[in-house]
Amino acid sequence: MDAKDEAGRGLTDIEDFLYWEAHHGASHRRAADLASHVPGLDNDQMADIECWYAEEQYRLSRHIAQHVADHVSAVERHHTNRYARLRRDAYLAVALVVGVMFGLLAALIFAATG
Repeated sequence: MDAKDEAGRGLTDIEDFLYWEAHHGASHRRAADLASHVPGLDNDQMADIECWYAEEQYRLSRHIAQHVADHVSAVERHHTNRYARLRRDAYLAVALVVGVMFGLLAALIFAATG
């Protein structure tokens, strides 16, 4: 792999990390906002709610990402199988046309000589 590919991969990794950090920070802010509206919570309980909510958001996002990846894989397999059948059918059609053409050519030669 050359330096350009490595740099591109590195930029993608940095972008993914920054996106994750932004999402993680937003989860903590939403949890803190929720906890601030619940009366009677001390600081430890508020921190527990924030951590639980952030972890739940992380688990949910991983679940969604896995679901999307599974769906993409299934669609890719479906299209691969579909195009393999299409290719096979096209090869059979070409073979049939070539066979008919050879048959007609043989009949024409046989009729011309006989």
